[in-house]
Amino acid sequence: MNIHEYQAKQLFLEYGIPVPDGKQTATSENAVDITKMLGGESWVVKAQVHAGGRGKVGGVKLTKNSAEIADICKSMLGGRLVTQQTDAAGLPVNEVLIERTYPIKRELYLSLLVDRGSERMIFIASAAGGMDIETVAHQSPEQIQSVTINPVVGLQSYQCRTIAYSLGLKGQQHHALELIMRGMVDLFLAKDASQIEINPLIVTDKGELMALDAKINFDDNALALHPDIIALKDPEQEDARENIAQQFGLNYITLEGNIGCMVNGAGLAMATMDLVKLKGGKPANFLDVGGGTNVEKVCEAFKLILSDHNVKAVLVNIFGGIVKCDVIAQGILAAIQEVHVTIPVVVRLEGTNVEEGRALLSNTGLNLYAADDLAHAAEQVVALAGLA
Repeated sequence: MNIHEYQAKQLFLEYGIPVPDGKQTATSENAVDITKMLGGESWVVKAQVHAGGRGKVGGVKLTKNSAEIADICKSMLGGRLVTQQTDAAGLPVNEVLIERTYPIKRELYLSLLVDRGSERMIFIASAAGGMDIETVAHQSPEQIQSVTINPVVGLQSYQCRTIAYSLGLKGQQHHALELIMRGMVDLFLAKDASQIEINPLIVTDKGELMALDAKINFDDNALALHPDIIALKDPEQEDARENIAQQFGLNYITLEGNIGCMVNGAGLAMATMDLVKLKGGKPANFLDVGGGTNVEKVCEAFKLILSDHNVKAVLVNIFGGIVKCDVIAQGILAAIQEVHVTIPVVVRLEGTNVEEGRALLSNTGLNLYAADDLAHAAEQVVALAGLA
């Protein structure tokens, strides 16, 4: 789960991580009052969306004229921002963050995340922070420094000094960086985060360190333990179908093809999508209905698939293990009739009671095709989608 920058900065303050003075707003009317409250001689307006690269597409604007603030906010609010991390439709801008600016001497990069390989938390830092950190990582990996945290002893001071030296920090800046890093670790563990990123971490003209930007991702599997974090969720920043899928325990991700896929098991779903692509088709979605699927889940799955008007055919690939194939077939038939599916549906069943399941799907009078194996099913659904 992602949250907005202003929400992340509120959490930073709770854990002793310094951030610029700022305030979010959903209207432009009080923008000038916010600048008066913040003080200073210049301000920045930042569109609040769950995507990076805002500065390159007009989502971050600077001004030294407080009278311009209202117009800048008005131009952003109610629109959609398209960045390199969004699709062509972009994301809605319903709030902006207005911050006081500070003279920047240097821009650094600092993040904390889970390293799956070592099964530990890892700090990643670079003296070359800012908007092009991805380019730095790709072209100059030697500028990236990392330290791994042993869960038994936790973050050690010498590790903080290692990062500080790699960033070119001196004197009291070492202590300031250690406080920031310890705050990140405490926040990471307390809220079950999966990533905390500060880009850039700036050094001001006075030598102070400050998180100019903030990004936090949380582990979805731990959200039930954190109602305060769930309350920060902004559904409008996510795909509507993916939000509906979560309510029914379905794992759904929207893609850009025209062949709807419904599979039980994430690995089988990935293999199914790969085979559809191999046969010349384009999957419209990833959809894992889970091992213990039932009629209600199948119905909701069909509704999600059909809500995408690009879908011209559906491939159902189910392995009957926990639930037998004949039971699954009955659920598919009931769902197709209840949802009034009119586009072609190709069903491949395998597992317990597979013959009984295939028999139920034969001669139904519906636009339904029973496939003998997965390769045949993929070929069929690609052909049917092409005809449509």
